Amino acid sequence: MTEPSAKRKPGTLPGVPVSCIVHPAEGIAGSISVPGDKSISHRVGMIAGLASGISVVKNYLQSEDCISTLRAMEALGARTYALETGELQIEGNGGRMMQPAGMLDVGNSGTTIRLLSGLLAGQSLDVELTGDESLRNRPMKRIKEPLEKMGAKVTLTGEKETAPIRIQGGHLKAIDYLLPMASAQVKSCLLLAGLYAEGKMIITEPAQTRDHTERLFKTMGIPVDVRGLQLHMDGLGPKGPSLDARTFAIPGDFSSAAFWLVAAAARPGQTVTIRNVGLNPRRTALLDVLKRAGATVSISSSREDDLVEEAGDITVTGAELTGVTVEGDEIPNLIDELPIVAVLGALASGRTEIRDAAELRVKESDRIQCMAENLVKMGVKIEEKPDGMIIEPPGELIPQAGLRSYGDHRIAMSMAVLALFAKEPVVIHNIACVDTSYPEFWSHMEALGGHVG
Repeated sequence: MTEPSAKRKPGTLPGVPVSCIVHPAEGIAGSISVPGDKSISHRVGMIAGLASGISVVKNYLQSEDCISTLRAMEALGARTYALETGELQIEGNGGRMMQPAGMLDVGNSGTTIRLLSGLLAGQSLDVELTGDESLRNRPMKRIKEPLEKMGAKVTLTGEKETAPIRIQGGHLKAIDYLLPMASAQVKSCLLLAGLYAEGKMIITEPAQTRDHTERLFKTMGIPVDVRGLQLHMDGLGPKGPSLDARTFAIPGDFSSAAFWLVAAAARPGQTVTIRNVGLNPRRTALLDVLKRAGATVSISSSREDDLVEEAGDITVTGAELTGVTVEGDEIPNLIDELPIVAVLGALASGRTEIRDAAELRVKESDRIQCMAENLVKMGVKIEEKPDGMIIEPPGELIPQAGLRSYGDHRIAMSMAVLALFAKEPVVIHNIACVDTSYPEFWSHMEALGGHVG
């Protein structure tokens, strides 16, 4: 696959973790289109890679994580081609996966390793998957147990029952399974494995999570019956699904848009519009948070052909924000936005509380601890909790030291947004991780009124 060229950031060297300086901004305003949705891109890359024929994908996210999915599917027999138009062609393997030549390295992508494990569980293959140091510390027992109940052999060779993962596919039987945590990745892993199982799969969630896999299945003619918190699906047995290539148009990533929506919300009178961004109601919980905090939010729908999910334009106009509490059932549909919600709390008046979010501790970093440490360096008062934090904003944001990304893209981008509101320039270290999800982040920051040096 031909990979896109990235704009080099100030002071960077190829392949070397770098730092940047974010300067205070007088305002953040304007209109942009964010890159394609990361979660949908992963799933489209896998499903198109299983189809017969050549699919055309519009707005596939050209980030490190999503390229990892394409490379893995190529190792399993698919082919991908980047076109000069910016579109991507994926020539599927027709459902006949081939034994890869060696271990599959999926970098930092938890979505790739977990979802692909589900696909591989029903194949007559013996495949080992690994990733970078961060990925090799993320919990994988949560997929091992149900996949083994279905009949696959799953070996976790990491020191803490983590990756590398060895998947020895087998003859799968459908199971009735209650997810022990609200996780779209675990749910999707089991749905993909269920394609190759015999019998009826029943998956029960403790709370609603992202439903991109279910929606994509329906787009491809794979029936999934959603009954509240339960999903029912008839397995197709070892032969799996017969999928035809098609055109997929992927909306912009709401989680990438979230940084600019919060930046605008905290500037009274400032307005930012994000064009053609995904409006899946299980992704947009942040909009309710912004409204509760006092910002004005408006939405207009898009009617672009071939969109795999609803999309439209979101406009946020800023105000004097007040603190909010986020908790309970809204957490699973806000999980990626919680670092920037913590930033919102630092910019609002009064107390902001994040509860019921212990899952943040097992993401690319311990996002509760890492956000708390960075916010304290900016003068914010933080009370860290096992499942969240209490945030009391300072009178002024004055950096006491350089901030760290901890190798986590969402930490880096969240703190970059906060730095726009500081009294002095802020140094953020190790920003290379941003490329895992949003390579255009820094250029978009400057387009909206920020300055990065």
